[in-house]
Amino acid sequence: MALHMINEANRCLNCKNPKCMEACPVHTRIPELIRMFKEQKLMEAGAVLFENNPMSVFCAIVCDHAAQCTGHCVLNHKGHPIRFYEIEQYVSDTYLDRMIVRRPEPKDKMAAVIGSGPAGMTVAIKLAEKGYPVTIFDEKEKIGGMLQYGIPDFRLPKTILDRYKKRLLEMGIRIRPNTGLGGALHIDDLFRDGYASVFIGTGTWRPKTLGLQGESLANVHFGISYLANPSAYDLGESVAVIGMGNVAMDVARTAFRHGARRVMLFARSSRIAASQVEREYTKLDGAEFIFGRGIRRFTEEGPVFEVYKMDENGAVTGSEGREELVRADSTIIAISQGPKNKLILTTAGLEGNEKGLLITDEKQMTTREGVFAAGDVVHGSMTVVHAVADAKVAAESMIEYMEREKP
Repeated sequence: MALHMINEANRCLNCKNPKCMEACPVHTRIPELIRMFKEQKLMEAGAVLFENNPMSVFCAIVCDHAAQCTGHCVLNHKGHPIRFYEIEQYVSDTYLDRMIVRRPEPKDKMAAVIGSGPAGMTVAIKLAEKGYPVTIFDEKEKIGGMLQYGIPDFRLPKTILDRYKKRLLEMGIRIRPNTGLGGALHIDDLFRDGYASVFIGTGTWRPKTLGLQGESLANVHFGISYLANPSAYDLGESVAVIGMGNVAMDVARTAFRHGARRVMLFARSSRIAASQVEREYTKLDGAEFIFGRGIRRFTEEGPVFEVYKMDENGAVTGSEGREELVRADSTIIAISQGPKNKLILTTAGLEGNEKGLLITDEKQMTTREGVFAAGDVVHGSMTVVHAVADAKVAAESMIEYMEREKP
């Protein structure tokens, strides 16, 4: 155990009204956990973390801590905040290896989970803990969703997901990989085969397109697709990235690690949507941030931008009336992504909004009876911990629904 983590725990003021806990979307009991850590009750602390947030081992690594726990620590006002996420990572990682799985008496109703991302895994675990037989269906080969295919390995080692899968199997959760719903199998087939309720946690995997000339050229790619398997791409030495969100930062840093020597990120204004930590790491890796550029079209030589005028606050005030070709071997569009629509198209009664996101009520039930949803497929791209918060509500609602329904 690193000495600095013990020092961090000793600096905690054990606030009566902990702002760090309030700022966490799942309200992790941080002061209590720090106290348990100091008392060397690692397994007890790990159990508390896992019960409250089954994705704790991932959140400790990928959460935007500056916007949540760390950013709301009272010590920000007169020193350095407590880096609780380091303690959380140590405790959660230790618990993942040592946890003892106890399987309750099985219920007579089973549930289906579509998608093995953070929301899907959370729901599956919560249902399995109550004795419900659960089967996870995922169209990809490995579990994890965006954790597996959207976050680079240098940020989140995929060996954690391999270890996590073993725990899911020990809980009795069954996994059907390479099985997407809305193709060979439909949601109606799940109900036909005896599943009492269905959860949808399929995320947002459809890249947002710009509809501009040249978007289909061979040297133009989509960020979310690139991150899923960067080794399949030959980007060349110079790469232009359209966008400045977290996905764009991951794309830029990944490109450097796969042979790129120059990576440029472009945005229309000076606004950077990515977290402060991610943007700083991206700058440290050597990426260039270029503002006041609005993409107009793509060419074999590189993207063409309209150049904008900006005021001292970085806001766009108008166009300079000229275009600029930025020479690059490849261009990657990383502006946003939305949900795929095949479940809506193949499931009677399942409705989405104008963005294609599933419509749910306060209990996370969709417009189709017995079908629940949470995470990015409902709200659009958000954080892992926000997906967990909604997934916990969905799991409770599914249990309530299955308990009142006749077999």
